[in-house]
Formats: sequence, structure tokens, C-alpha cells
Amino acid sequence: MAAGHGLAARRPRPIAILLAAIAAALAVTVALSIGSGRGAASPASQAPQALGAPGAAPSAGGGEGEGGQILAVAAENQYGDVIAQVGGQYVTVRSLLSNPNTDPHTFEASPAVAREVGAARLVVQNGLGYDSFMNTIETASPNGARMLITVQHLLNLPDATPNPHLWYSTATMPAVANAIAADLAKIDPAHAAYFRANAASFTASLRPWYHALAALEKDHPGVPVATTEPVADYFLAAAGAVNKTPWAFQADVMNGVDPSPQDVGAVRALLTGKKVAALVYNVQVTDQLTGSFITLARQHGVPVVGVYETMPQPGYRYQSWMLAEASALSSAISARQSTERL
Repeated sequence: MAAGHGLAARRPRPIAILLAAIAAALAVTVALSIGSGRGAASPASQAPQALGAPGAAPSAGGGEGEGGQILAVAAENQYGDVIAQVGGQYVTVRSLLSNPNTDPHTFEASPAVAREVGAARLVVQNGLGYDSFMNTIETASPNGARMLITVQHLLNLPDATPNPHLWYSTATMPAVANAIAADLAKIDPAHAAYFRANAASFTASLRPWYHALAALEKDHPGVPVATTEPVADYFLAAAGAVNKTPWAFQADVMNGVDPSPQDVGAVRALLTGKKVAALVYNVQVTDQLTGSFITLARQHGVPVVGVYETMPQPGYRYQSWMLAEASALSSAISARQSTERL
């Protein structure tokens, strides 16, 4: 894989945060939260409350969700789903990027979102420039009680890491689940064993996905595929597939840069010559160029597989989402069947 390509220049994100308004709102929220000494109320003395749905509307509070639960915020809903599975009945989760029908790069933070992040006891974000809006909010809302998990740092990845779509790597979510359990245990020591057990159960539940990837690698070693951008590159590598799309093309599309005519021609030749078993494209970010490749793939009998930057909703958890993507890739390779959307 090529060297890093400056993710700060990734596809423009019109984050109209209105820093002055947000800073004012945060100052009030954080002052009320910290000044009153409110933290995450221990749920040990109360009946379990319903889990807050990832992506639900923000609620006010100094680190508390519904019914005194720990308030946690995830930048992306796939991380929010893992928080929900590990935290269970003791955590309320808010996921900021959660709509699979929109381009996540167009997310606009608001004062309400900033208040939520400012009040959260736990925040999980991707890093690698993918969700840099979180850094802006966190800087504007200092909170000594907040615990922060940046997945890039958790995995010890340098800033030059070229592909930020870390949730498609098989090693990512077990590490994230364990880190969430550890931080929740610090916030709520009375339920540390509960959080650790949930993290272990989550990791064990990924085995069907791992088995599906291993089966793909065994049955179709080195199968060639094409992509519009590197959203699922970690996943494809784990399945033993070989991405024939030039890295420069993938990076250009990811960063909103026009690819070179040579790279465009190379991808077209992969499809017109039926040199690949599937075209894998980003469902949430399409334009005239990527749309033309989808059309070309259909015309030449190359199956099309859609992948997502945020977890599809409703009906999916992280595990079932990854397993569905593996099944879609298997159907494309084995039966020449397209799954353009989950």
C-alpha cells in the first residue's frame, strides 16, 4: 500500500460548528455539569433501564443518560454499537454519524451535539483525520471526567496510515471492546465484571465473520476485485482478495480529487475486460465517475457489491453487518450475484 496521503485534505467536511455559539453553550453545560459535582450515577441501587439507542436524539445532563446511565458518545454508529453491547443496561449511547443513506463527510456539528460530547463520560472516535470534527468539539469542551478512546491510537497507528476505515479490519473491534470495558469499569467499578464479560462475549460473537473470511480465502485465494475507494480494503485483504484498482485512484476518490486519466482508464479496463470478480463500491459516496463504473460493471457482467462507511440501520449490529458484507462478497465471487445495497 502506498504511503499516507494527507487525510487532513480528505473530502471537504462542511462542519459549520459556529465556534462562538458552541463555546458559549459548552461553557454553560460544562459549568453546570462539573460545578454541581454530577457524574455517572451508579446504577447499582436502581432497576435496570432500557438501553439508549445509538443515534438517538441528544439529551441534557452531566455525564448521565436516561435513568442515571453512563452517557457515552460515538463519532460513528459502528463504534456506538460496540459501546452499547459492552455497556448494556448501564450505558446510554449517542452516535453522531448514523445515517447510511448520507455522505458521512458532510456531517455538521451543532451546539446540541457539542453539549452532548461535553457532558459524555466516554467518547469513542476513529482518528486518522476521519472524524476530526470531534477534536474541535473536545477542545472547546474540556472535561476532566471524560474518557476518550481514539481507535487510531488504541491500535498504535501513525498519522500516515493511508486507509482510515479501521472498522473493516478484523483486529479493530475486539481491541475497541476491551478498551471500552476497561474505561467503563473505571467509571463504574461496581459493574467492571459485567463490562468485561460483555466485551468477551462480543469478541466471541465475531467468530462467524472470521470463519466466513477464512472460507473465502481458502476457496478463492487471490481473487481479483476492483473498488471505487478503500472503504473495505482491510476486509478484502482478510478475505484473501487482491484489489486491482490503483491505490492512487482509490485515494483520489476518497479525498474528493479527480483521478488521473491513466488511473480511470485502468479501472475501466478491469471492468470491460472482466478481469475482476467484483466491483466493490461505497454506497454512501457516489458521483458521476463512480456511477459510471457501476453502470460499466453491470453492462459487462461484473457483480457489484455495496459497502458502507457507517453501520446500516435498522436491523444490523456490527457482527451481522460484517457477516452480511462477507456473504455479499461470497455471492459475487461464487454465484456472480450483485448485492448493491444491504
